[in-house]
Amino acid sequence: MTDTVQTEAVSGIEIFVPLNKLRKSPKNARKVPHGEAAIEALAASIQHKGLIQNLVVEPETKEDGTPTGYYLVTAGEGRRLAMLLRAKRKQIRKSEAVRCWLDTANDPSEISLDENVTRTPMHPADQFERFAELSNDKGWGAHEIGARFGVSASVVKQRLRLGAVSPKLLQVYREDGLTLDQLMAFAITEDHVRQEQVFENLHHNREPWIIRRDMTAANVPADDRRAVFVGSDAYVEAGGNIIRDLFSEDRGGFFEDAGLLDMLAIEKLREIAWTVQAEGWKWAEAHIDYPHAHGMRRFYPQTVALSEEDEARLEALSTEHDELAEGYSSYDQMAEDVAAKLEAVSDEIDVISAKRYAYDANVIVHGGVFVVLHHDGTVRIERGFVRLEDEALAVPQPEPEAEGDATAPEVGEDEQPEDGDGDVQEIEEDEEPGKPISDSLIRDLSAHRTLALRVALADQPGIALIALTHTLTAQLFYSYAEAGCLEVRPTVTPLGSHADGIEDTPLAARASEQHEAWAERMPRDVADLWSFIVGLPDEKRTALLAHCAARTVNALRLPWDRKPRSLQTTDRLARLLALDVAKDWTPTVDSYLGRVTKAHIVQAVSEGVSDDAARRIADMKKPDMAQTAEQLLTGSGWLPTVLRMPKAEEEQPAPVETEDLGSVEQPSEAEAPYTEAEDCEESFAVAAE
Repeated sequence: MTDTVQTEAVSGIEIFVPLNKLRKSPKNARKVPHGEAAIEALAASIQHKGLIQNLVVEPETKEDGTPTGYYLVTAGEGRRLAMLLRAKRKQIRKSEAVRCWLDTANDPSEISLDENVTRTPMHPADQFERFAELSNDKGWGAHEIGARFGVSASVVKQRLRLGAVSPKLLQVYREDGLTLDQLMAFAITEDHVRQEQVFENLHHNREPWIIRRDMTAANVPADDRRAVFVGSDAYVEAGGNIIRDLFSEDRGGFFEDAGLLDMLAIEKLREIAWTVQAEGWKWAEAHIDYPHAHGMRRFYPQTVALSEEDEARLEALSTEHDELAEGYSSYDQMAEDVAAKLEAVSDEIDVISAKRYAYDANVIVHGGVFVVLHHDGTVRIERGFVRLEDEALAVPQPEPEAEGDATAPEVGEDEQPEDGDGDVQEIEEDEEPGKPISDSLIRDLSAHRTLALRVALADQPGIALIALTHTLTAQLFYSYAEAGCLEVRPTVTPLGSHADGIEDTPLAARASEQHEAWAERMPRDVADLWSFIVGLPDEKRTALLAHCAARTVNALRLPWDRKPRSLQTTDRLARLLALDVAKDWTPTVDSYLGRVTKAHIVQAVSEGVSDDAARRIADMKKPDMAQTAEQLLTGSGWLPTVLRMPKAEEEQPAPVETEDLGSVEQPSEAEAPYTEAEDCEESFAVAAE
């Protein structure tokens, strides 16, 4: 074919014009140019299917009406640009003949406007279904389809997923009964039965996040600790399916089979447990959740001396570490080889330092280990538990003292021994110096000593601190051993029965780590505890006392246990500590919003977000209201009244000093004001609901 074209302005015929002889018409109605993505899509379509629709052109003329040899594109500028893109990519020649429709009878501006206005775009649902047909009928994958239509593979996957939605829901979408965002929420799975079931159960609130929540209610999110621990590859390899949300950030999808995930997690934990048991432990158990009700006594590792070789190596490593780190504040500032060497030195220091602590051989032989999952999916190994039947073996009993000669029983006043002749013999008082004194006298003397100790201890607060720390530590770290002389009984109230899941929270993990850090420093025998505490620096001893005192804090508000004075003290302690519960607690459906009335939910959103936000959710059903409120309150720092920082008390006048304290009339419990009664009653009512 030649590059020559017909030059006569004959309207209403099909002609072929070289691509480099086509120009954009100044009368084109589209002033906003085509986007790059649209041109790419047209180029891909033309490459695979050819030019489906002719360009409409008119001859270009000079001012005197003489033809220039070029043609102006009245309709089809996008197709012209797509052909130029193909020529730029060397897919066609610049002189490629383009099929055109010559029109000189109509107004070019009107034709351009008509092409862009007088048309009905395909409904998206029809598009989704046609894409699905291409995949199902022709076996084309996302990349093939994307290449033929000039869109990315990810876009094709989204359209294929939408095309796989239940035909019933697609029809509802066609009839404007669903928005595209709502349809995308249903497309998180391809289970038509589940999609239709969720649709039928929807209330008037059809927020996409609610639909996604209901669609995945029986699945496990990828950030669940079990999923993090097992991993997606192992789960899929075992036959599990991961549901992916192609339309929003799903943080790795949802694991469809919770039972399979639990089985894989337990199997992996058991493998770790077997490895740990090889250290010499009698048993090792694997659990997803920590078995808080195990009822066993726990022993902790004791401090042991390093060998001379290890001490020398540790000193050399410490010197090398300081030399390498000198002049740097972080690894990022170091050269790669220096950072790698410093990290290796640090690791070796940690390995040798770990040798300073070891479990008693008896505890290992007769004790065991729990291997469980942490809240973040990491493995938590808890060593040193001894079952009740093995305690006697794990803790050798002291050898009984050798018994001396039996002491002749004392003869009572009414008893008289008889000699061979039956004469009564007078019993002389035994004045042997080794004879023990009577129990009654011992009791009498010890009472005097106790009184003396009380007075002396009251005069020496520093020693009182030691004695109190010793008494609390002995009972809290040695299974309530009777080793202290102060009649102080610490009570540690378990919180698991009052708040489900609280013992598996990050805050509980911190408390456990604090306790274990102290436990590892304790002497093996409680008899050595006094010397240990006396030898601690003052600040360490105070820290230990603070830890023991903290373990006994009880701020529970229970309907059957009204204790206004204790709760008042709790508030004072919270103010003194500047307690901020919002750092570790957020209002969720499970923790609060699903367990209170609608009025409480509205009030929470009003206080934590805004009055307008509260009004928007006021007419919702309670389940939807709670879920929406959870989203709104995330990150707001809002707290229920029970968790807020209590208001400062009004200053009370200083008490009148008097020597006769007994003459000052004290208010009775009944007269004592309790300003928080209403707050407590409200919280009890909420808990009851």
